[in-house]
Amino acid sequence: MPIIYHVTTAAEWNAAKENGFYESASLKAEGFIHCSQEHQVAGVIERYFAGKTDLVKLVIDTDKLVNRFVFEWSPSTADTFPHVYGTINTDAVVDVVEIN
Repeated sequence: MPIIYHVTTAAEWNAAKENGFYESASLKAEGFIHCSQEHQVAGVIERYFAGKTDLVKLVIDTDKLVNRFVFEWSPSTADTFPHVYGTINTDAVVDVVEIN
């Protein structure tokens, strides 16, 4: 059960639960949803969510994803990140952790 993570707002996650799938603005803009490995989450929060509240970390079981995910190089951070090419089905999210 390989696990990846995605940071979002509680409101966006609540909307996803109603829809049965999660999608982010990056899916339409870039063709994939940005995710992270566990050791990358803190840096993602610092870079993209500084000062924001009501955040949650989605814990995603990649074995349950209906859409493909790929690890890809990010030259801006010189690291490899998981990207989900499509929506994230809510049943692939095995836990939701509040970020304080």
